[in-house]
Amino acid sequence: YDNLAKRETLRSSEGVRFDTNSDLKKEIKRGFKYSDGWVDDARLVVNCSLAAQQQGADILPRNKVISARRIDNIWQIELADQVSGEHRFIQSKTLVNAAGPWVSKLFNEALEQRAPKEIRIVKGSHMVVPKIYDHEEAYILQNEDNRIVFVIPYEDDYSLIGTTDVDYTGDPKKATISDEEVDYLLGVVNSHFKKQLKPADTVWSYSGVRPLMDDEGGSAQKASRDYTFEVDAPAGEAPLLSVFGGKITTYRKLAEAATNAICKHFPEAKAPWTKTATMPGGDFDDHQSLNRELQSRYPWLTEDVRKRYVRTYGTFTHNLLEGVNSIDSMGQHFGGTLYACEVNYLIQNEWAMTAEDVLWRRTKQGLRINLEQKLQLENYISLRLNRSFSSEVTP
Repeated sequence: YDNLAKRETLRSSEGVRFDTNSDLKKEIKRGFKYSDGWVDDARLVVNCSLAAQQQGADILPRNKVISARRIDNIWQIELADQVSGEHRFIQSKTLVNAAGPWVSKLFNEALEQRAPKEIRIVKGSHMVVPKIYDHEEAYILQNEDNRIVFVIPYEDDYSLIGTTDVDYTGDPKKATISDEEVDYLLGVVNSHFKKQLKPADTVWSYSGVRPLMDDEGGSAQKASRDYTFEVDAPAGEAPLLSVFGGKITTYRKLAEAATNAICKHFPEAKAPWTKTATMPGGDFDDHQSLNRELQSRYPWLTEDVRKRYVRTYGTFTHNLLEGVNSIDSMGQHFGGTLYACEVNYLIQNEWAMTAEDVLWRRTKQGLRINLEQKLQLENYISLRLNRSFSSEVTP
């Protein structure tokens, strides 16, 4: 890492020695320490969507592409709202197929043509357990199969363990952790740490799939994390750009390269600019300074709520708390640090429509509420959305 990347904001690596106070087993005596960045992937998706919206994009979640056809040098695209069932038609001068694990499927179903490349779906699963140790460092555990497993501090009171690399052939939306993956992850962790875990210690687990380049051979662990583009732009017809492969750590570079490729067909396009752009809500120096600002402006806000808002919303916390002047005025408390004012904000500004959206995709408060509280949240969201839809159709 020291040789591959500039050390402008992160410290260089150093060797460490573990003594008897270490959380690791006594036979593990040496290691290396280095700095890296971390991100909440679901929040990153929402923030990218908010950033696009700021630039004039229309964001239409829960809309499925039914068909896309070139007609008179324009893409005619049919969408189906997966909630209301309503169909709508939009036009576009270009089409970008960045559907991740569905990129090839979109060719077969909506574009009605054979995909120029196929992808390999590899599942990665994670486990969340009560925190194994009481400090802010993460661990990279090197296993005998030449893979690594991370143990990362998670949501203050937990440890996140992951990930696996397993070939997957099912519906990406239905990917879940298997017993074999649980045994694998716990086996690696238990071979390193003094504290021993068992499957029953799992508080939550989640799985995702990686759309990797299909090299038609080799193990899932060795499948390429690289990406490639396919540009289909016959003379006089609207271009189509498809993205195959990729990973979260290179998402911005990938997006810029994809945009550059499509902008060749639009001479009036401006130069790249996202490298120095600030994410929505990210216009502050550091967490500590923003925390102090919020404490001064909202002295009634509890520390645990304030800390989470800093990390989740940044300066957009001011938008969330607009018109709120006390804990009581934050509205119904659903458990954890989740109040009605935040739920309202997520519905109005971040496209949340279900308890799952709020508890897991926008926050991680699902770790801290029980089934009864979740049902209360579901009822609250349903009432809010029905009220919103009713007001939209009122003359």
